[in-house]
Amino acid sequence: MIKFSSVKAHCDIPCKVYDPYIAQYAALSVIRLIDLIEEMPEPNTKSDLAKLSRLVEQKEEHAHKVKEEVTTIWGDYFKQAQIEKFPGVHELAHSIMMSASKCKQELSRDNGVELLNQVNEFAEMFWKSKDVKTKVATSLNLPNLDIVIPA
Repeated sequence: MIKFSSVKAHCDIPCKVYDPYIAQYAALSVIRLIDLIEEMPEPNTKSDLAKLSRLVEQKEEHAHKVKEEVTTIWGDYFKQAQIEKFPGVHELAHSIMMSASKCKQELSRDNGVELLNQVNEFAEMFWKSKDVKTKVATSLNLPNLDIVIPA
């Protein structure tokens, strides 16, 4: 049996691997999937229903991915120093969780846009906490909406 006199750990993943882009990509995907659902004609066949089911399932998975990514950054990266600098991070993270849930429950594009706006605000907060300047750029991915990225 091996015995250790002390054990030290840091976080779940190596430092500086965090990036809110995955949450932004997932939020963009939610909006795109809502657009695709809205573009569909009324389902008349089993094939139509299968397509609709897949789109809804993917929308919900991407909304959940937003929650996972934001929770990881919020819980693992934001420590006391960052929280003191950005005291609104808790309320913002909670708002993102609630908006992502609305996106799972409903088919409102406005909910998706609100989610993306909140995730962009979170991204800007994250990058500012690292003293990284940001800019707004139009995503090359459909639906080609603005995202906050490092400058």
